[in-house]
Amino acid sequence: MTRALINVPSRARRGEIIAIKTLISHVMETGFRYTTAGERISRDIIHGFVATYNGEEIFRAELFPALSANPFITFHTVATESGTIEFRWTGDNGYAATESAKITVE
Repeated sequence: MTRALINVPSRARRGEIIAIKTLISHVMETGFRYTTAGERISRDIIHGFVATYNGEEIFRAELFPALSANPFITFHTVATESGTIEFRWTGDNGYAATESAKITVE
């Protein structure tokens, strides 16, 4: 089960630059390690992250095996209107997780 922590201000002034922070729990196996029996452990990483603000993409990241487990991503955007900021993580083996946060712009 995936657990995501999202930090988005609940209120902002129109035109204000806001910080958005996300953290998702994930094992992030690189695919380069072996078991004690000598079998390769298959790769299982998050390889994509996209954030949208009222349906418009505001941030995208492509992630690689060197990234640590439980990736923490922070970025900034301008508060333009009230609405929803959605976050989507995608990964190997069909992994997908989605979270959202509401923001009120005054």
